[in-house]
Amino acid sequence: MPRTYLTPGPSQLHPQLSDFIGDALRDGVPSWSHRSAKFDKIYESAARNVKQLLGIPDKFHCFFVASGTEAMERTVQNLAAKHSFHFVNGAFSERFYQNAREIGKNARLVEAELGEAFNLDEIQIPAEVELVCTTHNETSTGVMLPNSFFSTLKMKAPKAFLAVDVVSSAPYPKLDYSIVDCVFFSVQKCFGMPAGLGVLLVSDAAVARSLEIMASGVSVGCFHNFPTLLAYEKKFETPETPNVLGIYLLMRVTEDYLARGAETLRKETDQKAKIIYETLSASYRLGAFVEEERFRSKTVVCVDVRGDLKKLRAMLDSYDIEVGSGYGKLKDSQIRIANFPTHSTATIEKVCDLLRKWQGE
Repeated sequence: MPRTYLTPGPSQLHPQLSDFIGDALRDGVPSWSHRSAKFDKIYESAARNVKQLLGIPDKFHCFFVASGTEAMERTVQNLAAKHSFHFVNGAFSERFYQNAREIGKNARLVEAELGEAFNLDEIQIPAEVELVCTTHNETSTGVMLPNSFFSTLKMKAPKAFLAVDVVSSAPYPKLDYSIVDCVFFSVQKCFGMPAGLGVLLVSDAAVARSLEIMASGVSVGCFHNFPTLLAYEKKFETPETPNVLGIYLLMRVTEDYLARGAETLRKETDQKAKIIYETLSASYRLGAFVEEERFRSKTVVCVDVRGDLKKLRAMLDSYDIEVGSGYGKLKDSQIRIANFPTHSTATIEKVCDLLRKWQGE
């Protein structure tokens, strides 16, 4: 019986991934030159698919990098000469902030308690802030920010660039790209692929800002700065030898997602999340970590376990089901259940049946 992965990433592989890999090996894709016309077509198709799936306008550019974490660093380097501002409510939004500090930026932050979001009415963003960094879905705590958060945030910092980490939620969110300047994700979560590829999408204005910072004498990075990435993107290439197989697989996965339809994927995600949260609300031994329903993630559900956590994990393991551990200091009191497009409704229902079974033991 194949093992089922409801881990927050790496996670369940796309059901057709072995076929896609087989096609790639048959055609010799991993051996193709990244300066060949064949690769250019893969890049062009993958980038076009991603933008269409996420509803991203033509004025944005699609860059391929190593990971979501690299995308954080590139974003800060290229959009903040000195000042960045960070919304931190978990380990991954904290990483965004720490990257900015390590690069040498004057990075400021506002923090929310684990499992909570932010009250923008109480937050002031200094006028000198050039870049505001946010995390749409905090993977470590299961907090998802609503679309209204970003529109209100932009009104509070109208001159600052706005970057959004959608690593564990894309393609679920429908962001307003008239106010968002930079968005990025990695492929080992919602896209059901092996790790090793990040996708960074930036606006024309963001590239222009990078050029301004570069002209001022401040470093915006080396071969992965926005202007260099753009120069190669115009040829549907990358500065260095990229993860050719990963880009090919992303093209194939996004082809499937587009055939299913972005709205269908969102509705299915909502329906599966509802099954999980209703199971938790009916339980006395399990509960949703995020108390406010409007901030509960639809793609990563953090579950408080009031009982023998090891026994629960062992029971799930006996059915070849692996869920995520709680993150950091929550490791010994939580599990995390991923709800990505690669997880079927039948899989989610089975897991919830097992959670109810464990409760009755």
